[in-house]
Order: sequence, then structure tokens, then C-alpha cells
Amino acid sequence: MLLATGTSLQAQASDPMLIHDADGLTVRGHLQFGLNAVSEANLFWNFSDTVAPGSGFDPDTSWLEVYVKPGLSFEKMLDSGSVLYGKASAVASYTFGTDAYDFGDTGRITLEEAYLGLRTPADGGPVFDFSLGPRELKLGTGMLIANGGSSGFERGALKFGPRKAWEKAAIARLTQDGLTGTAFYIDPNERPANDGKNRLAGLDLRHDWAGGGFLGLTFASVLNSESPYIQAAPGGSGAPTILPGAREGTRALNLYARTSPLSGALENWSFAADLAREWNDDIDLSAWAGRVQASHAFASLPWSPTLTYSFQTFSGDDPNTTRLERFDPLYYEGSPSAWATGSKSSMVFINSNVQSHNIALSVKPTPRDTITLRYAHIRANELFSPIQFGQATRLDTTGGTANVISGVTNAHLSDDLFLEYSRIINRNTYLTAGISVSFPGEGIKNTVSGDVPNWTGGFINVVFNF
Repeated sequence: MLLATGTSLQAQASDPMLIHDADGLTVRGHLQFGLNAVSEANLFWNFSDTVAPGSGFDPDTSWLEVYVKPGLSFEKMLDSGSVLYGKASAVASYTFGTDAYDFGDTGRITLEEAYLGLRTPADGGPVFDFSLGPRELKLGTGMLIANGGSSGFERGALKFGPRKAWEKAAIARLTQDGLTGTAFYIDPNERPANDGKNRLAGLDLRHDWAGGGFLGLTFASVLNSESPYIQAAPGGSGAPTILPGAREGTRALNLYARTSPLSGALENWSFAADLAREWNDDIDLSAWAGRVQASHAFASLPWSPTLTYSFQTFSGDDPNTTRLERFDPLYYEGSPSAWATGSKSSMVFINSNVQSHNIALSVKPTPRDTITLRYAHIRANELFSPIQFGQATRLDTTGGTANVISGVTNAHLSDDLFLEYSRIINRNTYLTAGISVSFPGEGIKNTVSGDVPNWTGGFINVVFNF
């Protein structure tokens, strides 16, 4: 007993977040907090001066975001060898100043995680793991199911987006020999002002190989939703149609795969692909999306450069059909390293009716420092069709005839450049800084009269994670 107590005290001394470790019970504290300073110029290519000159919107703004995420978790070893576990955490966030969406000096405290789970012992057979309660869940590469929480607006911390957990979640996993089956029921943690009452359920089957390669398939079904869809006007002439509650009944399949770094003739190459299809018989929806990616690590060169190319595309609604083809990105992971379409442009375009060619070059001057340059060439898949939610609906008088149109008349939307620097200061502290610029394409320039400026900005943040 004295030895066990001494060992527990030594463990707590080396890990200050370890609160208790004895008699099969481990209790651990968690604390994450961050500061992010952001500055933007010519926000949204300064469209506000043309489309809403009396709104008072300032396209040049700077703000400071802060958040703190405290938590407590435990694991209890049962006599059977199974593990009872759980975690509770909360997020407090605030924005000082006015952010990109004209919200500021506001924030909220919300529950993040509050789940209990049971995991059977790993004794050579299958391992069963079931949890109930708010927690994070990401499936595949994050194309459809990843970000379960909403931040920004009245909640503050727009860029940080510290909320990730689903408001309600029931997750069951069965794992053996690299094969994992996951059944899930999730309810996103949406902002009260924009709560679509969404409920989803589905299955994911995935196989992981040594070295990082994987192959998987996700099926998701929207059981309940009040979220609308938008459909292009026939022939693209006229305002788009809003279809209330149309997301309910939508089903999605996502096939995803990634190789481990290859050897031989393709040494240090890796490849990845995602394919997705969505359908909803109630509204005659048939949509698709996909991404292919190739990456090469120049292992013999100084700074270990890695070059990655990817092409991603998401169907838009064809205005010349009665069917709805507009892809619903659901709850994708929207960071530049994941599924964002562009850097700046991702604040305007969701992953619907867009495609992009992406190139990323990453170097590591030291093991603690990473510099990444990203370029994205972004285009629309369908002309005269909503790009986001129909905000670009406008009156066009080309040729002397007035017509209401939506979307763009030229497919080229923008070109984004993003230079990012990351440093691991120590095991608990991370610094990230970046500058970016978005050059408007002809599709964007043609939506307003006059010159359309480049949209620029930068940020620097530090995150502490204990």
C-alpha cells in the first residue's frame, strides 16, 4: 500500500493534471485555453460597399478571440477487466472587438462534453466500446461528420471554433485486428439562433493498416431536420427557391481511403481519395462530391519538404433540370489542412457548387517549426446556380433586359494564398501565425460594378493544452 501510494504521488508530481491514480481509479484534469489576434482588410472583397452601402459594415476590422476549456475525466477498472470511463468539460469564449461577421464584444459559456462509457478488455478478442452523452466524433477524413459544435456570432471565438462536441451522442464501436465498426446517433450543438433541430444516425466501417493507411465507408441518415435547401430557378433566371426542412430524409455514403507512404518506384509518395453520394427521394435530390490527393515527401532534402496536390469538387444544382443536385456538406471539418475550400474564400463558400485545385508545400526548418504555403484555385461547378445560400441573387441588366439571377456567370471564383507558421514552444504550448490573400476571379468581379479589391488578412495565436 505504501509503495502504491508512493508511486501514485510520483506520477502526480510528474503530471500535474493527474488528480488521483490508485485502486484502479484514475482521475485527470484537463485545461485548454487560447488567444487569437486577427486583422482583416477588404472583407468579402468589400462587397458591402455595393450590395449594402447603408448597413454600416466595416470591411476593415481587427479583433481578439479568447477561450478556455476546462474538464475532468476518469477511468475505473472493473473486476471483469472492463473500463468504465467518462468526461465532463465546458467552453467559455469571447470576442473583443468586431469580427468578420459584424459580431463583437460577446461570448458564451456552453457545455462541451458530458459522457459516460464502458469499454471491454483487450484480451485478444473484439473490443466493444459504448458511450452516451455529448462528445466529439469524427468519421473518415472529416468530409461529412466532424465538427459537432458551432462557435462564432453570439458565442464568440469565430476563427478558433473551440466547440467540437455533439450536443447529444450515442456511439458504439466494435474493434478487432485493425477493423472498426461504429454505429452512431448524433445531434449537433447548434447556436440557439440557428438551430435546425438536426438529428443524424448511421454506420461507419473502417480498416487501418500499420503505417497509416486506411479504407472506410460511412453511411449517414438525417432522421430529423428543419434546415432548408435551396434550388436554382429554372434555366437560372429568377430567384432561387427555398425548400423548408428539405434536409430531413437525406442520406449519404462516403467512401474514403489513404495509402501509407509507398516504397520502390513510388517511394515517399502517398495517395488519398474520397467519394460521396447523397440522395433524398422526398425532394428528388441526387448529389455527389469527391477529392483525390497525392503527396510526396522529399526525405533526403534539407527541411524535409512535403508537396501535396489535391482536387476537390462538390456538385451544384443544375438549373436546367427539375432534380436537385446541390451537395450538402453536413458537418465537415473546415480547416485549411482538411476540407476548407480556400483559406479566405472558405468564409464565403461552403462545400457546395464549388471545386478547387489545391497545392501545399510544407517545410520543417527544425523539429519544432513548420512553415506551410497553400494555394487554392476555386471555381463554380454550375453557372446561374446558388454558390452558398443564395446571397448573390441580384438584378442583371445585361443586354438591356432586367433579369433576376443567382450564382455566377463565370466559373472562376477566386485564388487564395495562405502562408502559415507553426511552432511547438513546449509540450503544452503551441504558436501559430499566418497571412493570407484572396484574389477575386471573374465570377466574383462580374457580380458587382466597379473594381473588386483583394481581400487580405493575418492572425497570430497561442494555445495552451494541459
